[in-house]
Amino acid sequence: MGILNLTPDSFSDGGQFESVKSAVDAATSMVARGAHIIDIGGESTRPGAERISLETELARVIPVIEQISAQGIYVSIDTMRSEVAAAAISAGARMVNDVSGGLADPDMFNVVANLGVPIVIMHWRGPSKTMQENIHYDNSVAEVCTELQDRAKAALNAGIDRGNIILDPGIGFGKEAENNWELLRNIEALLALGYPLLVGVSRKRFLGSLLADAEGVPRDVGARDIASAAASAYLLQRGVWGVRVHDVEATSD
Repeated sequence: MGILNLTPDSFSDGGQFESVKSAVDAATSMVARGAHIIDIGGESTRPGAERISLETELARVIPVIEQISAQGIYVSIDTMRSEVAAAAISAGARMVNDVSGGLADPDMFNVVANLGVPIVIMHWRGPSKTMQENIHYDNSVAEVCTELQDRAKAALNAGIDRGNIILDPGIGFGKEAENNWELLRNIEALLALGYPLLVGVSRKRFLGSLLADAEGVPRDVGARDIASAAASAYLLQRGVWGVRVHDVEATSD
């Protein structure tokens, strides 16, 4: 899954695409390099990010989705709003990726059930602005598994087909580095929940910390792609369904 952030403030690639054409060109380039899905988002979910209006989010994503999907590219909409999910599917997207796991918008699961499309349900403990404030875990693996299972059950109860549910442990969302590593080491526990698993480690801060220089300065965001590709390849070998990445070519290699 190649990441296409149409935002001015995403942590890695914010403000990169100033026109619909540049975004479409980036998507086709990722597909040429091996991406199977292009995940389009119009709202940053980096730690500390402020929410944007519904109108702004729609204006950012819909024109790009229309053009990319018209080329036959499989598009996923990265949103926490059911209205955006519905508009995106209408514009040609085929999957919803909700980092809040249906918690930010109580209508999300019902809307997705009616749309009949797959949904990625991510582990989430609160909005971007405050997500790093709720990071206490006694057992991060067990707690993430339990909380994801609860959200999957809520999705099933809303009428979403079991075959349309994909889970995501939310690496870096409301978690310290040690929690991220623990989840990656114990990925089999997440796979045992019985749903396809999407994992995103690409360019995240815990990789930058791992690769810090002798003075302890974390590796710059743009220089984490080799580590991201190595971690993604490891996860795919362990049996995850998909990986969400910025550098598609390095991951494919």
